[in-house]
Amino acid sequence: MESQVNVETTTAPADELLAPGPETIETDAVIVGAGPVGLFQVFELGLLEVKAHIIDSLAYPGGQCIELYPDKPIYDIPAVPICTGKELTDNLMKQIEPFGATFHLGQEVTTVLKQDDGRFFVATSKGTSFLTKTIFIAGGVGSFQPRTLKVEGIDKYEGTQLHYRVRNPEQFAGKNLVIVGGGDSALDWALNFCAGNDDGGAHKAESVILLHRRDGFRAAPASVAKMRELCEAYEMQFEVGQVTDIVEADGKLTNIKVTGGDGVTRVVPCDQVLVFFGLSPKLGPIAEWGLALERKQIVVDTEKFQTSVPGIFAVGDVNTYPGKKKLILSGFHECALAAFGAMPYINPDKRVHLQYTTTSPKLHKVLGVESPVFD
Repeated sequence: MESQVNVETTTAPADELLAPGPETIETDAVIVGAGPVGLFQVFELGLLEVKAHIIDSLAYPGGQCIELYPDKPIYDIPAVPICTGKELTDNLMKQIEPFGATFHLGQEVTTVLKQDDGRFFVATSKGTSFLTKTIFIAGGVGSFQPRTLKVEGIDKYEGTQLHYRVRNPEQFAGKNLVIVGGGDSALDWALNFCAGNDDGGAHKAESVILLHRRDGFRAAPASVAKMRELCEAYEMQFEVGQVTDIVEADGKLTNIKVTGGDGVTRVVPCDQVLVFFGLSPKLGPIAEWGLALERKQIVVDTEKFQTSVPGIFAVGDVNTYPGKKKLILSGFHECALAAFGAMPYINPDKRVHLQYTTTSPKLHKVLGVESPVFD
């Protein structure tokens, strides 16, 4: 082999993992990451008649938008005044339907080996393998792990009474909630579940106590002001302190013990505890691919968003370059240039011309739409 980009330790037999076999999928493009930017990379490649295989460690497309804030509004998608993370994902999935991308979910890339012919051998944690001409890394800033509450004995309630993410708001309806944290997520969910919030809808809680270690927040000022307004109206409570112990009865979490800045420990009743201490991103196996990194982000050029390894591109929050802004719309722009930049590897003999979806009959055919007739 010409050069080894990465060999990750694995339990799979070496002859199955480190060399192409009869079941290896040959393709022009593999996209690592099925978040919004990864999905839009499918679209941009599709316009150039390139079909892609897309890999994600989650069991569903959408990335952070689905995993972290499926119901929270997003306001900065061009021409879309407001949409939720789920709506954005659903629309992107609909947009890429014509291009027949193949999804490989619930698995992560463990191995990338460059071949003598310039292609890459890619293997995943589930044993799926590919021979691909190009790789597009769209993995955000890696897999996210919540920063956990360090209190003895509370771990066993995770998923039942202790939560680091809100997947189903309805399960908290009518419950006594303690929400721990001082960032946007903590404030947003406290307001969302508050019985005095008209926007709470069907998932209003019986009571909401917001707990933070200090009387200062890393959240939007408007959210903090609204929280204080609701506290003054006795619609919710805010307490300064930290969870130091728990109280259990009959196999359930019934109370938490909160120690305030005054050193006094108080017993706070609760049905559910939601903790928002933020997320710790982990780049994972990508960090071992031999790519140039800067502060755990992949260095790319701004012409085609190629990494230090020719044929491997990085788009979205995972990359870095002078002036980088971590916005979804920036990632979308990067996808377009990366797709064009990859064409010399995918089809070196083909000249690629910029065409517009508004007027190009060829693109209309690719998209499966009728060409409009202009007077």
